Amino acid sequence: MRGCVSNKLDVKQGTLALMILTTLESLGPLHGYGIARRIEETSGQRLVLNYGTLYPALLKLEQAGYIKPEWKASENNRRAKFYALTAAGRRQLARERKEWNETADLLSAFLAPRPT
Repeated sequence: MRGCVSNKLDVKQGTLALMILTTLESLGPLHGYGIARRIEETSGQRLVLNYGTLYPALLKLEQAGYIKPEWKASENNRRAKFYALTAAGRRQLARERKEWNETADLLSAFLAPRPT
C-alpha cells in the first residue's frame, strides 16, 4: 500500500492484515474491491490501496486459514471472490489487536512523556 499523492500516508508494515481482518469482522464477507474501498473510506481517504499489495495480503491470510473465500455474485451481478473471517481469523485478530494496543501504549509513553 502506498500513497499516490504527497498528502497520502504509507501503511506501516504489518498493519494491512489487521485492517483487512478488522474490516471483515465489522462488515462481514466482502470482495477485494469492497475491502479496499472500506479501508480507504475508514482512513478518511488518507490511504490509497495498491491492488498489487491487497491481493497478495488476501492470499496470505487465506493460506494461513484466517479468511475463507467463496465465489458469489457481486452487487452488479458479476462473479467475485468474497472473503469471510474464520474462527482462526477471529483469534488472530484478537492477538494482533492486543499487540498493536500494547505497542501504541508503549510509543505514547515516549511521544508524550509524563513529568517525572
